[in-house]
Amino acid sequence: MHSAAAKLAVGTCLATFSASAFAATAAETEADNGELIVVTAQKIEQRAIDVPITISAISDERMRKIGVSDLDELSNYVPGLNIQEQSANNPGIVIRGITSDSGSSQQAARVTLYYNGVDISRSRGVYQGIYDLERVEVVKGPQATLFGTASTIGAISMISAKPKPGFSAELMGGYGNFNQIQLGGFLNAGSEKLAGRIAFLFKKRDGYSHNLDPVQDDLYAQDQLGVRGSLRFKPSDDFTADLVLTYDRQRNSGTPFINPKVPPVYPSGSVYGDVWLGGSPLSEQVLGAAKLGLHRDVYDVNLTTSWNFADDWSFTTVNGYRKFDSLEIFDADGSRAWFLEFAENAQGWQASHEGRFAYRTDKVRASFGWNYFIENNNQYVPFSGEENTFIKCTAAAATNPLGCIGPDLSVVPLNGGVTPIPYSSWYNNRGKNQSWSLFGETTWVPAPTLELTAGVRLLIEKRRSGFGAYAPNSKLTGRPLIASQINTNGVYFWSEDSFQAVLPRFNVLYRLNRNLNLYGTISKGRRSPTVSVAARNATQANITLIPEENVWNYEGGIKGKAGIFSGSLGVYYQKYDSFQVSVRRDDGTTVTQSAGSASNLGVEAELQAAVTDWFELFGNVGYIDGGIDNKPENGRFAGNQFRLQPKWQWAAGFTVDAPVAEGTRVFLTPSVTHRSKIYFETPNTEAISQDAVTLVNVRGGVSFGEGRYEVAAYARNLLNEKYLLDAGNTGGSFGYPTFIPAEPRLYGVQLTAKF
Repeated sequence: MHSAAAKLAVGTCLATFSASAFAATAAETEADNGELIVVTAQKIEQRAIDVPITISAISDERMRKIGVSDLDELSNYVPGLNIQEQSANNPGIVIRGITSDSGSSQQAARVTLYYNGVDISRSRGVYQGIYDLERVEVVKGPQATLFGTASTIGAISMISAKPKPGFSAELMGGYGNFNQIQLGGFLNAGSEKLAGRIAFLFKKRDGYSHNLDPVQDDLYAQDQLGVRGSLRFKPSDDFTADLVLTYDRQRNSGTPFINPKVPPVYPSGSVYGDVWLGGSPLSEQVLGAAKLGLHRDVYDVNLTTSWNFADDWSFTTVNGYRKFDSLEIFDADGSRAWFLEFAENAQGWQASHEGRFAYRTDKVRASFGWNYFIENNNQYVPFSGEENTFIKCTAAAATNPLGCIGPDLSVVPLNGGVTPIPYSSWYNNRGKNQSWSLFGETTWVPAPTLELTAGVRLLIEKRRSGFGAYAPNSKLTGRPLIASQINTNGVYFWSEDSFQAVLPRFNVLYRLNRNLNLYGTISKGRRSPTVSVAARNATQANITLIPEENVWNYEGGIKGKAGIFSGSLGVYYQKYDSFQVSVRRDDGTTVTQSAGSASNLGVEAELQAAVTDWFELFGNVGYIDGGIDNKPENGRFAGNQFRLQPKWQWAAGFTVDAPVAEGTRVFLTPSVTHRSKIYFETPNTEAISQDAVTLVNVRGGVSFGEGRYEVAAYARNLLNEKYLLDAGNTGGSFGYPTFIPAEPRLYGVQLTAKF
């Protein structure tokens, strides 16, 4: 960190002059009265520039303009946010270099995703399509009093469009390369007292990684459907109730885990060419489905009520239930061999209830309330392999990767060419977690130019973890085929513990004028301890308590607008103790360890210039100088960059939306996004990394009929840049790191009609 101050100064200067993003601290949407976009990050409606924390938000209309149809695409346009979508079952969400993506039922999230005010952070249940949204808010820095304990380093809040009085509807259809099909829209009808809305989005495309296996499908094909029904009951101006029902499902083909050590046809070593992933011949019996791929269903119920029960007083309650059931079959060795064939069957449910009183006058704003959260999760991981192949391939990993594959790249004759020896095992980790919390905060306005806020959350949580496994002895070795696996014969070991925490935050806002504010914040974040349960031997549990991860966050900046310019500039410093990292073991499982202390210093800036009423410039930049502290006591993790953390991230572009005839407009939004080098694992290695990536995206077209009809064309990754989405993965634990290619150029046309 010795050079951090100099780097930060350079970054700040560059950030100040960068053109910035779509994020909502810049007024990408303004009402007729010139007010900046309104957000609810602090549980009240406020202009974004009046919120004394770093927040980025983007409306549904803005996402449409730039061609964003998924959360990972959105992250390219928000400084400090990266989302790695390895699959809908395993998204990696990164805020300011801190990743939340663990699939273990025993571990807690670091980044909270909120859907209509409810925490949906469990990794395997978090993904859902983004369609018919009012906006997405990205809140950075620990926000325990606002978004709960999982917001160790920030939160993403998705707010769906609510029913409105009157009738309105929209229908969109699209087609593109790889046989992309898109169909979506909404139907809204009702009165001031009762209104309903139903929205949906269907997306389907062929896989972009060609699989030579005659039985399996091409990889990374997409088949997704999301449906949402909403009902709003508003019998008076003082009471509102919103019921939202959501169903989301994926039937995607397999993930292309590609192993360049054992190429599919010839020794090209390319991870961007054809592949041959055949999976297990016993896939249906052992793993749960015949083909590689993802079969996932998510059900969500949300009930929110708000009551203004007295002058200056209101009460809001937010209640949610979410259930997910996800089966993913994957070929972890990335080759034709019957070697490392796995599945993950993740199931779980969670429920939450929150009540919040609010009081608001010109001089004081206060809120206080309670929250209860419960979840029950189950991660079952079966394995299928052939004993002879496994032994040969494992032994050959370091010296002769082709040693377990024949000269014609077929599977080596098994057991002297007589009979294959199938082997299967499984392990299962479970988590049953509960938390109770009380929270409150007060904002004092001693003068029209000054606001002071202090808040705290008091937390009690109970974490119960379980583990069981079945790993019979190999016929060839006389012990479990994966040597580090312990056979509990299906017996489960359990352990539980309770924890308490106090999580404060302090904010100050100083108004230079109505539309230009300075802000500062100090807040504490916490990732829950992990009660890690595994097996020491067949009859004894191996129980490890991973300490809680704490972070203190200090930041300040300026936000607002002046003339044609609007935007924000913020600087932050974060200090971690007991920084948690996920490390793969040699049996393919992932465990959480403490890497010691860590630090993070960064700058984020956003700027937008509304040059005319039909032409605007935008852009953003984020710089992070952070990682695990380079101290001897941090061992092999010392000096490592955070996983999936780029030092630099920026985006820039412009929007043209101009009239060409009465009722007819042309629009065009080209943009460029850039991300510097990232490491996919900790400890960092050059072999498991991705150099800087720059992508060009564009969307444009024409609208007519006073905006009722629209024809648009789009292209993502216009220059067809080849880069990696992920590397290492389960195969790396066995000496065969695998590599996942990111999306190639995708393009198409969309037709939209509004009624």
